[in-house]
Amino acid sequence: MIQGRPRGVRVLAVGAVMMLVAAACSSGATTAPTSAPASAAPAASAAPASAAPAASAAASAVPAPSYSATAISAAQQYASTLGKIGGSVSVLAVWGGSEQAQFLAMVKPFEDATGITVNYTGTRDEPAVLTAGIASGQLPDIAGLPGPAQMQQYAAAGKLQDLSTMLDMNAYTSQTPSSLVQLGTVSGKLVGIFLDVSAKGQIWYDPKVVGDLASNPPATWSDLQTLITQDKSKAQAPWCFSVESGAASGWPATDVLESFVLHTQGPTYYNNWWAGKVKWTDPGMKADWQQLGQMVAQSYGGANRVLTANFANAGDPLFTTPPGCLFLHQASFITGLGQFANEQKLTDYNFFPFPAITPQYANAVEGAGDLFGAFHNTPQAAALMKYLVSAQAQTLFVGGGEFLSANKGVANYPNAMNQRLGQILSGATSFVFDASDQMPTPMQTAFYKGLLQYIQYPSQLDSILQNLDSVQASSYTTH
Repeated sequence: MIQGRPRGVRVLAVGAVMMLVAAACSSGATTAPTSAPASAAPAASAAPASAAPAASAAASAVPAPSYSATAISAAQQYASTLGKIGGSVSVLAVWGGSEQAQFLAMVKPFEDATGITVNYTGTRDEPAVLTAGIASGQLPDIAGLPGPAQMQQYAAAGKLQDLSTMLDMNAYTSQTPSSLVQLGTVSGKLVGIFLDVSAKGQIWYDPKVVGDLASNPPATWSDLQTLITQDKSKAQAPWCFSVESGAASGWPATDVLESFVLHTQGPTYYNNWWAGKVKWTDPGMKADWQQLGQMVAQSYGGANRVLTANFANAGDPLFTTPPGCLFLHQASFITGLGQFANEQKLTDYNFFPFPAITPQYANAVEGAGDLFGAFHNTPQAAALMKYLVSAQAQTLFVGGGEFLSANKGVANYPNAMNQRLGQILSGATSFVFDASDQMPTPMQTAFYKGLLQYIQYPSQLDSILQNLDSVQASSYTTH
């Protein structure tokens, strides 16, 4: 998942989608669409598809982050070089709560300096909103994109702007890792930029329960299993795990499986897999699914909670008395969600990287990020895109504590935990991007559905993998 947040087309009432499209393209109203049942979930276990709360309501309950006057001044000074333009620009993204508050705080110096009003709409149903917008012709000026595969589809349809006409390309390419520049390029044109990045595969825990593992983490998966055996009496279950996310339910399980694939089979196998060159029935792939199945079997609340608890609350049992679980697998963004948002970094929770399984892949890292594109090339949209990727705006953005930056000019993070996460990204011997986000939409959707089915009915693994082979055979013919 991009930045690990919920993605995937959901079936919504047409009226609800069109209302949100109109909001994203006009006055900046921030009402999220009403939830619909998660069509991807198995019928026997489908949970209510709880979309994120209305963005405006979520943001109003979260105080604006506090930034240093120096960072604010630097961002405003850079924005002033863009000119006093006026007017407005519409932005659609997945952020709510503290993440939305950080984004709005980051763009305030831009608004003050340029006179441009940023009308933000937050929704957890970006794919449906953008699909409806493409059909109707009503699209926001700038939007978060569901992933590289969907970005390629939008670009092929001629909907995304060539960002080389909107950005200072010399500055952007010099400040951005080449792998991310390439991921945002389609047919030689830059159509997507990464506003932030995340490190995936972290194992989260409460130091008060299992001790300080950050300084001496389990080096291998076998070491982690030994630790689980030693500490099993300290919690009700070894793992916390949940995958409910509306119509995108299942995506958190893709991240777990991707960790197993990367650290067992390696980056080449991993990249061939998402590209459709490795069969789902391959013995190595089946073994990795079985590893995920063992984690489900060791999870707090069993398969029922895994399927019905929202992903944002997956790790909440880490903090109960007595603890519900010892560990949670999730990307770095989890610190802003669920009970994590109310706990203190390093004291109440910490992390260690996903342990090595095959030694030579120990320092391979999976990452993701919020990918943005422009549907309209207006002076306001061009100015905002330039601002968003600047080192000054990015430094302000990470200052709130929820985000990691893709800009090489950002070196200092607001806390030791984020600094360590940034070092993991910069020190990776191999970096791979979220696999499911690079699959064609039919393959991604089938992947989510297959994982939900496997969690509920693990004995059906062979038939699930055979079905995914069939979807692979058809969905890559036009990808």
